[in-house]
Amino acid sequence: MLNGKVVVVTGANGALGRVAAEVAAGHGAEVVGLDLRFDGAPGARQHAVDLTDAAATAATLAAVGRIDVVLNIAGGFDMGPAVHETTPEQWAHMTRMNVDTARNVIAAVVPGMLARGRGSIVNVGALSAREGQANMGAYCVAKSTVMRLTESLAKELRSKGINVNAVLPSIIDTPTNRKDMPDADHSRWVAPRDLAEVMCFLGSDAARAVHGALVPVSGLA
Repeated sequence: MLNGKVVVVTGANGALGRVAAEVAAGHGAEVVGLDLRFDGAPGARQHAVDLTDAAATAATLAAVGRIDVVLNIAGGFDMGPAVHETTPEQWAHMTRMNVDTARNVIAAVVPGMLARGRGSIVNVGALSAREGQANMGAYCVAKSTVMRLTESLAKELRSKGINVNAVLPSIIDTPTNRKDMPDADHSRWVAPRDLAEVMCFLGSDAARAVHGALVPVSGLA
Protein backbone atom coordinates (compact mmCIF):
# COMPACT_ATOMS: atom_id res chain seq x y z
CA MET A 1 0.00 0.00 0.00
CA LEU A 2 2.90 2.37 0.78
CA ASN A 3 5.70 0.57 -1.04
CA GLY A 4 8.64 2.87 -1.79
CA LYS A 5 7.06 5.91 -0.14
CA VAL A 6 8.81 8.11 2.42
CA VAL A 7 6.30 8.58 5.22
CA VAL A 8 6.84 11.17 7.93
CA VAL A 9 5.07 10.41 11.21
CA THR A 10 4.85 13.28 13.67
CA GLY A 11 4.27 12.52 17.32
CA ALA A 12 6.16 9.31 16.58
CA ASN A 13 7.07 8.67 20.22
CA GLY A 14 3.44 8.67 21.35
CA ALA A 15 1.11 5.71 21.67
CA LEU A 16 -0.56 6.25 18.29
CA GLY A 17 2.60 7.52 16.59
CA ARG A 18 4.60 4.41 17.45
CA VAL A 19 1.89 2.14 16.11
CA ALA A 20 1.40 4.27 12.98
CA ALA A 21 5.12 4.07 12.23
CA GLU A 22 5.02 0.30 12.63
CA VAL A 23 1.93 -0.08 10.44
CA ALA A 24 3.34 2.19 7.72
CA ALA A 25 6.60 0.25 7.70
CA GLY A 26 4.61 -2.97 7.44
CA HIS A 27 3.01 -1.58 4.30
CA GLY A 28 6.43 -1.02 2.73
CA ALA A 29 7.09 2.60 3.68
CA GLU A 30 10.39 4.16 4.66
CA VAL A 31 9.30 5.81 7.90
CA VAL A 32 10.77 9.01 9.33
CA GLY A 33 9.68 9.76 12.89
CA LEU A 34 9.49 13.24 14.43
CA ASP A 35 8.76 14.09 18.04
CA LEU A 36 9.89 16.41 20.79
CA ARG A 37 11.87 13.57 22.32
CA PHE A 38 12.27 9.82 22.01
CA ASP A 39 12.64 7.10 24.61
CA GLY A 40 16.37 6.44 24.50
CA ALA A 41 18.56 7.82 21.73
CA PRO A 42 16.72 8.58 18.47
CA GLY A 43 17.30 6.08 15.67
CA ALA A 44 18.74 6.95 12.28
CA ARG A 45 15.34 7.93 10.92
CA GLN A 46 14.06 9.57 14.09
CA HIS A 47 14.44 13.28 14.67
CA ALA A 48 13.91 15.08 17.97
CA VAL A 49 12.45 18.48 17.09
CA ASP A 50 10.06 21.00 18.60
CA LEU A 51 7.30 21.13 15.99
CA THR A 52 5.96 24.36 17.44
CA ASP A 53 9.20 25.97 16.18
CA ALA A 54 8.61 26.69 12.50
CA ALA A 55 12.27 27.22 11.63
CA ALA A 56 13.44 24.07 13.39
CA THR A 57 10.67 22.06 11.77
CA ALA A 58 11.53 23.36 8.31
CA ALA A 59 15.23 22.62 8.77
CA THR A 60 14.58 19.09 9.99
CA LEU A 61 12.22 18.23 7.16
CA ALA A 62 14.50 19.80 4.55
CA ALA A 63 17.21 17.40 5.71
CA VAL A 64 14.88 14.44 5.18
CA GLY A 65 14.65 15.13 1.45
CA ARG A 66 11.77 13.63 -0.52
CA ILE A 67 8.59 13.25 1.50
CA ASP A 68 5.63 11.45 -0.03
CA VAL A 69 3.23 11.18 2.90
CA VAL A 70 2.78 12.96 6.22
CA LEU A 71 0.82 11.42 9.07
CA ASN A 72 0.34 14.50 11.25
CA ILE A 73 -0.26 12.89 14.64
CA ALA A 74 1.51 15.31 17.00
CA GLY A 75 -0.97 16.95 19.36
CA GLY A 76 -2.51 16.56 22.76
CA PHE A 77 -5.56 16.77 24.98
CA ASP A 78 -6.25 18.48 28.27
CA MET A 79 -9.62 18.49 29.98
CA GLY A 80 -10.12 22.14 30.76
CA PRO A 81 -12.30 24.34 32.92
CA ALA A 82 -15.40 26.09 31.60
CA VAL A 83 -14.80 28.42 28.66
CA HIS A 84 -15.10 31.55 30.77
CA GLU A 85 -12.53 30.19 33.23
CA THR A 86 -9.99 29.09 30.62
CA THR A 87 -6.80 31.13 30.86
CA PRO A 88 -4.97 32.62 27.86
CA GLU A 89 -2.17 30.17 28.58
CA GLN A 90 -4.54 27.20 28.36
CA TRP A 91 -5.97 28.41 25.05
CA ALA A 92 -2.48 28.95 23.68
CA HIS A 93 -1.26 25.56 24.91
CA MET A 94 -3.99 23.67 23.05
CA THR A 95 -3.36 25.73 19.92
CA ARG A 96 0.40 25.17 20.01
CA MET A 97 0.10 21.40 20.46
CA ASN A 98 -2.64 20.75 17.93
CA VAL A 99 -2.62 23.56 15.37
CA ASP A 100 0.87 25.04 15.27
CA THR A 101 2.55 21.63 15.01
CA ALA A 102 0.40 20.64 12.02
CA ARG A 103 0.67 24.03 10.36
CA ASN A 104 4.47 24.14 10.64
CA VAL A 105 4.84 20.67 9.16
CA ILE A 106 2.45 21.51 6.33
CA ALA A 107 4.34 24.71 5.51
CA ALA A 108 7.59 22.73 5.36
CA VAL A 109 6.45 19.81 3.20
CA VAL A 110 3.95 21.25 0.72
CA PRO A 111 6.49 23.09 -1.50
CA GLY A 112 8.34 19.85 -2.16
CA MET A 113 5.12 17.99 -2.86
CA LEU A 114 4.09 20.73 -5.29
CA ALA A 115 7.42 20.46 -7.07
CA ARG A 116 6.93 16.70 -7.51
CA GLY A 117 3.23 16.99 -8.32
CA ARG A 118 2.22 14.36 -5.78
CA GLY A 119 1.84 13.94 -2.05
CA SER A 120 -0.53 13.11 0.74
CA ILE A 121 -1.18 14.68 4.14
CA VAL A 122 -3.32 13.04 6.82
CA ASN A 123 -4.20 15.13 9.86
CA VAL A 124 -5.85 14.14 13.13
CA GLY A 125 -8.99 15.97 14.17
CA ALA A 126 -11.39 14.71 16.81
CA LEU A 127 -14.88 13.29 16.68
CA SER A 128 -15.79 15.28 19.78
CA ALA A 129 -14.80 18.54 18.05
CA ARG A 130 -17.55 18.31 15.46
CA GLU A 131 -19.48 20.30 18.05
CA GLY A 132 -18.61 22.04 21.29
CA GLN A 133 -18.26 20.01 24.49
CA ALA A 134 -18.48 21.15 28.10
CA ASN A 135 -15.11 21.72 29.76
CA MET A 136 -13.33 20.97 26.49
CA GLY A 137 -13.62 24.38 24.85
CA ALA A 138 -9.94 24.97 24.12
CA TYR A 139 -9.44 21.44 22.82
CA CYS A 140 -12.55 21.52 20.63
CA VAL A 141 -11.56 24.89 19.18
CA ALA A 142 -8.05 23.64 18.40
CA LYS A 143 -9.18 20.39 16.79
CA SER A 144 -11.96 22.06 14.83
CA THR A 145 -9.30 24.44 13.51
CA VAL A 146 -7.31 21.42 12.30
CA MET A 147 -10.44 20.16 10.56
CA ARG A 148 -11.11 23.47 8.77
CA LEU A 149 -7.41 23.70 7.89
CA THR A 150 -7.65 20.23 6.34
CA GLU A 151 -10.63 21.20 4.21
CA SER A 152 -9.08 24.48 3.08
CA LEU A 153 -5.75 22.91 2.20
CA ALA A 154 -7.46 20.11 0.31
CA LYS A 155 -9.32 22.60 -1.87
CA GLU A 156 -6.09 24.47 -2.56
CA LEU A 157 -4.05 21.39 -3.49
CA ARG A 158 -6.44 18.84 -4.97
CA SER A 159 -5.78 19.92 -8.56
CA LYS A 160 -2.03 19.73 -8.00
CA GLY A 161 -1.83 16.00 -7.25
CA ILE A 162 -1.85 16.35 -3.47
CA ASN A 163 -4.62 14.94 -1.32
CA VAL A 164 -5.27 16.19 2.20
CA ASN A 165 -7.63 14.44 4.60
CA ALA A 166 -8.14 13.91 8.31
CA VAL A 167 -9.30 11.19 10.66
CA LEU A 168 -11.66 11.98 13.52
CA PRO A 169 -11.09 9.43 16.27
CA SER A 170 -13.23 9.00 19.33
CA ILE A 171 -11.40 7.77 22.45
CA ILE A 172 -8.21 5.95 21.47
CA ASP A 173 -7.27 2.90 23.51
CA THR A 174 -3.97 4.10 24.99
CA PRO A 175 -2.34 3.42 28.38
CA THR A 176 -2.94 7.04 29.41
CA ASN A 177 -6.65 6.89 28.57
CA ARG A 178 -7.02 3.58 30.39
CA LYS A 179 -5.36 5.09 33.45
CA ASP A 180 -7.59 8.17 33.31
CA MET A 181 -10.79 6.16 32.75
CA PRO A 182 -10.24 2.81 34.49
CA ASP A 183 -13.94 1.95 34.73
CA ALA A 184 -14.75 2.52 31.04
CA ASP A 185 -15.42 -0.28 28.58
CA HIS A 186 -12.08 -0.17 26.78
CA SER A 187 -13.24 -2.71 24.19
CA ARG A 188 -15.45 0.00 22.66
CA TRP A 189 -12.57 2.41 22.13
CA VAL A 190 -10.53 2.76 18.94
CA ALA A 191 -7.49 0.51 18.76
CA PRO A 192 -4.40 2.49 17.68
CA ARG A 193 -3.64 -0.07 14.99
CA ASP A 194 -7.10 0.27 13.48
CA LEU A 195 -6.76 4.05 13.38
CA ALA A 196 -3.28 3.77 11.89
CA GLU A 197 -4.58 1.51 9.12
CA VAL A 198 -7.15 4.13 8.14
CA MET A 199 -4.45 6.81 8.10
CA CYS A 200 -2.16 4.68 5.96
CA PHE A 201 -4.97 4.05 3.49
CA LEU A 202 -5.60 7.80 3.20
CA GLY A 203 -1.88 8.27 2.58
CA SER A 204 -1.77 5.64 -0.14
CA ASP A 205 -2.36 5.92 -3.88
CA ALA A 206 -5.60 3.99 -3.37
CA ALA A 207 -7.03 7.17 -1.79
CA ARG A 208 -5.78 9.61 -4.43
CA ALA A 209 -9.40 10.54 -5.29
CA VAL A 210 -10.23 11.42 -1.68
CA HIS A 211 -9.89 15.13 -0.88
CA GLY A 212 -10.89 17.04 2.23
CA ALA A 213 -12.55 14.07 3.92
CA LEU A 214 -13.02 14.11 7.69
CA VAL A 215 -13.27 10.40 8.38
CA PRO A 216 -14.88 9.36 11.69
CA VAL A 217 -13.04 6.44 13.32
CA SER A 218 -15.14 5.69 16.36
CA GLY A 219 -14.79 2.01 17.11
CA LEU A 220 -17.92 1.00 19.03
CA ALA A 221 -18.20 4.26 20.94
